[in-house]
Amino acid sequence: MSTTPIVFENNNLSIAWCEIFEHIINHSGFEITPLLLTLTDFDEIEEVRKKINLSLLNHGFDSIETVSETIFPQSIYQLKNYNRNDLYATYVDDILPRIKKIDKSNSRGTYFQRMIAFEDSFNNRNINQIDKIIRSLLSKRNRRSKLQVSIFDATKDHLNGPYQTFPCLQHVTFYKSENGGLILNGFYASQYLFQRAYGNWLGLINLGKFVAKETNLEFERFNCFIGIEKLDELTKESAKPLLKQLKSSKEFTQRE
Repeated sequence: MSTTPIVFENNNLSIAWCEIFEHIINHSGFEITPLLLTLTDFDEIEEVRKKINLSLLNHGFDSIETVSETIFPQSIYQLKNYNRNDLYATYVDDILPRIKKIDKSNSRGTYFQRMIAFEDSFNNRNINQIDKIIRSLLSKRNRRSKLQVSIFDATKDHLNGPYQTFPCLQHVTFYKSENGGLILNGFYASQYLFQRAYGNWLGLINLGKFVAKETNLEFERFNCFIGIEKLDELTKESAKPLLKQLKSSKEFTQRE
């Protein structure tokens, strides 16, 4: 297993995911350490997403959309007529309590909750990091070092258990490029490729589109650094038929 960084660049999320999936299948080991994904345009192939979702369902995992909504709840944003203040209030007051009640694994919060209501126990308040970034980008006084969102909370997340599924996403940063476009960078210590990666990347892309819309910027590029990208539950033999199905998708073959 190489520790040389591997870079995948594409303008289509579905194709990028398949290329990374194929790379692990065709090389020794079950991990890429580290991986850098960079995307523009953010196209998808609907048939590929549907086939991955079906495979996730057959293995008892959450859908791409369910995973994506933990990072940015696109459906709630649409429901609230794209009003960000209504989105924040609805998520914190209504959605988050339900999520925590349904699944105890969310007892320490969700990614989006950490972004818009990070708990500052010292000052007894919650910090909306995303809105601070939006306001900063709208301001003429735009300090680049301010455009950061912390997810990992050392007061809660340095636990001693053998397994810890949250938070895998550690940090998110934004900056305005010289072209006047918005760049989003995401940082993962480790990530499950089959179970989570597609949904995670879609959620971060939707987050980037949200911030871009609220700041009247063009979402130019999404970069994601993953320290350890794991194949996770699939064996290579069970992964090969899925890859073959995905690459047989009509739109996929037309792009090759």
